[in-house]
Amino acid sequence: MTRLIGQRLLAMVPLLLIVSFLTFSLTALLPGDPADLILGDRATAEQYEMVHERLGLDQPFLVRYVQWLEGAVRGDLGTSFFNSVRVVDAVVQRMPATLSLTLASVLISVVVGLGAGVAAALRPRSWIDRLATFGATIGQAIPNFWFGLILVSVFAVALNWFPATGYVPFKDSPGQWLRSITLPALALGLSTSAAIARQVRSAMVGVLQQDYIRAARAQGLSALRVTFKHALKNALVPVITVLSFQVTVLLGGALIVEQVFAINGIGSLAIAAVRQQDIPMIQGIVLVLVLVVMLVQLVTDILYGLINPKARPS
Repeated sequence: MTRLIGQRLLAMVPLLLIVSFLTFSLTALLPGDPADLILGDRATAEQYEMVHERLGLDQPFLVRYVQWLEGAVRGDLGTSFFNSVRVVDAVVQRMPATLSLTLASVLISVVVGLGAGVAAALRPRSWIDRLATFGATIGQAIPNFWFGLILVSVFAVALNWFPATGYVPFKDSPGQWLRSITLPALALGLSTSAAIARQVRSAMVGVLQQDYIRAARAQGLSALRVTFKHALKNALVPVITVLSFQVTVLLGGALIVEQVFAINGIGSLAIAAVRQQDIPMIQGIVLVLVLVVMLVQLVTDILYGLINPKARPS
């Protein structure tokens, strides 16, 4: 297992270099000049030159990339063009809200998806199976931001059970944090659980028909033990693949749902950076999000190795 983790960590280095270079190249090709947004239309040529020099925009592309990469290796992703805030500080300040929303959504999607998938697989072609399939279809068809608006109108506006907008950090009040994260997490998690439920149902139906499951039942093992210890464990291998992909989808969806619930996370920071053409902020956000996705893939590989010994390197 240690060798597996080491191999995956080494593979992350060239991938991060490629992503950083592509991100830096694409942001350099953005139309317009950041100096125009900073100075306006009435600035003089000397003022433009001063801003370009201060921001390093007067340097060749490769020189700017190497300087930025050297800073990124040291943990310095640059400074915002517009408010002189360090990119690392801005991302660290906003990341807890986005990660809280993503992790809560993952928990909801796993619990609901596994429960619905297992229940449908144990009684195929029953009303439970049809209900789970219908719910999964509806869940995949409804956009999460639209579902979030429905949840707000019902549980926040009509019933006043949860706040409609805002985010309370966990360290300030765990109870208020839970209330503020519930509706956006449900909007993301329930839609994502549909894909997990479909995969669990398909994998479980196939596993339950295997000979070793019939042998376990013939030996007198309880249905609960056969289902969760033998069948579900072997059915989780393809499910983990879907879950790792869904975590990436949830992270991207969280950036949109944050706008619906007015959560000051990475999503609002990224949108503001794109509107202002804040190049260092865009580069830093993309690099951090890619790193998070790569860490999710690393955890997926570790789970593969724990569940399926054949996946471990020899």
